[in-house]
Amino acid sequence: MHAATLGRSVKLFRAFRNEQTDRDTFYRTLAEDSANQVESFTSLAGKLLLDVGGGPGYFSEAFRGKGARYVGLDPDVGELSARGAPGQDMVRASGTNLPVRTGSVDVCYSSNVLEHVSEPHAMLAEMVRVTKPGGTVFLSFTPWLSPWGGHETSPWHYLGGDFAARRFAAKNGAEPKNRFGVSLFAFSFGAALGWLRGREDAVLVRAFPRYHPSWAAWVAHVPGLREVASWNAVLVMRRL
Repeated sequence: MHAATLGRSVKLFRAFRNEQTDRDTFYRTLAEDSANQVESFTSLAGKLLLDVGGGPGYFSEAFRGKGARYVGLDPDVGELSARGAPGQDMVRASGTNLPVRTGSVDVCYSSNVLEHVSEPHAMLAEMVRVTKPGGTVFLSFTPWLSPWGGHETSPWHYLGGDFAARRFAAKNGAEPKNRFGVSLFAFSFGAALGWLRGREDAVLVRAFPRYHPSWAAWVAHVPGLREVASWNAVLVMRRL
């Protein structure tokens, strides 16, 4: 059962601080928490779940542990094989052109992928398209103006993505993994909500900051503040 407590938030942020040095612990912690979070909105046992940007398999293990039938996809061979051979039922494919039949999955899930897509609206539309009527779309991403919006170039992204990338390269002698305008793009919480308001095939169930305790969820409803205070944005949608 998912409980958005302060203790849970502290645990996640502590794990996040060690992402670069202890990747396994961070992603296992995040995947377990994510599976619990999704299950608080819809049952997972026996459900077909598509993970857009599933990476090396951490989320596969967590969702299968909840009884879901898991299929993941990722366009990046490096991500798919980050732990060795690609995991079970992992497919190389693009999130903006999903090789999945319309209305065929019970849950469509994506974690921290949308900010890496040059056409975020296309990915959002594809996630809705492949979900069955009445099914759940669960999306989380990092808004550009959040403290981690520039990823490893943060907080210098507040002075511009190109500046942050150049500064990182000069300091570290190598390009950042997430290069602004190439593999990292500026997308906002408000833009995602605005996109959804214009849709007739999906409705918002809830929007909230992913890592915050439940009593701080109100920041998602304040324009401007939600961009800098959310850290990570979540949209839970129901397919109509």
